[in-house]
Amino acid sequence: MGKRVSPQEVLEALRGVEDAAQRKDIVSLGYVKNVEVSSDHTVIVIELKTSGSPKANSQLAAAVRKAAEAIGAPKVEVEIATPSAAPPGSQSKLIPGVKATIAVASGKGGVGKSTVAANLAVALHRQGAKVGLMDTDVYGPSVPALMGGKQEPRIVEGKLEPPVEWGIKIISMGYFLPQDEAVIWRGPMLHKTVQQFLGDVNWGELDYLVMDLPPGTGDIQLSLSQTIPLTGAVIVSTPQDLALDVAWKAIAMFRKLNIPILGIVENMSYYVCPHCGVREDIFGHGGAKEAADRLEIPFLGEIPLDPKIRIQSDAGRPVALDLNSPLADAYLAVAKALAEQVSQAGEHVPQII
Repeated sequence: MGKRVSPQEVLEALRGVEDAAQRKDIVSLGYVKNVEVSSDHTVIVIELKTSGSPKANSQLAAAVRKAAEAIGAPKVEVEIATPSAAPPGSQSKLIPGVKATIAVASGKGGVGKSTVAANLAVALHRQGAKVGLMDTDVYGPSVPALMGGKQEPRIVEGKLEPPVEWGIKIISMGYFLPQDEAVIWRGPMLHKTVQQFLGDVNWGELDYLVMDLPPGTGDIQLSLSQTIPLTGAVIVSTPQDLALDVAWKAIAMFRKLNIPILGIVENMSYYVCPHCGVREDIFGHGGAKEAADRLEIPFLGEIPLDPKIRIQSDAGRPVALDLNSPLADAYLAVAKALAEQVSQAGEHVPQII
């Protein structure tokens, strides 16, 4: 009979298991709460600081089990405990079941902000999160089209039941306005719409509510900041100097409103010719990352310029749904970086490990 493995030896082995989101090992992070080793059984209790998605928790448990078995621990059982709810005061009274509220904004139009918001919602959902998508751009609501909206909201017990497309709850002014009607509203009407989209919609339990904001720095942004506590904002920009200069105005506005900037996404970052494979930086490249570094804001990632994104968006099937796709992988990488920033902000949301 060989030497029995000690709990301390198991603990040392677990220093090789890393939480990718935090970039530290689970022992240093304080995740390992208990290790028990008997002659024929090992029990390891992991207590996470945030609620992990089923996929992420399964991957973490497998990594822990593998590390313990590698040093000879017998019959390893891994228990993962997660928080059951968000911390007190982090949720709004209007949307008590929503853990994190993410505003997706841009300084100007034409940078693909709505497409990024829709695909980001899909990417978060693909990682096991419960996600809602709220289209607050009443002047140019595009979320129903981007998400292939075939259903319409229904009234159930006095509240709007949002349609579910690709597993994501969505609401938009596009459901309530004739297609050819222009919206000419002042601040009070816009403020009322924001309140209704939050308080009169049955969002239920969500890990993330992604909100697609109109471009610029207008009444909708101000109304949101006055209505609910936003977890933070994601700024979408293209690489060229003009777009970045205007994006800075959006960043300055959120800072003035005391809303954290969760990061910048560089959209239309580069183009790869499908025929010859040559890469072209049509709008320049890396400008958003340089701006993020200069402003000490997280850089969440870059999304290429590709006709397939436009084609699938027009068809109502976000490209982030695709499997084994470099385009989908780009959105998944941004979603992972965003989840890390939300976690660091103290919200209890699934981690992508």
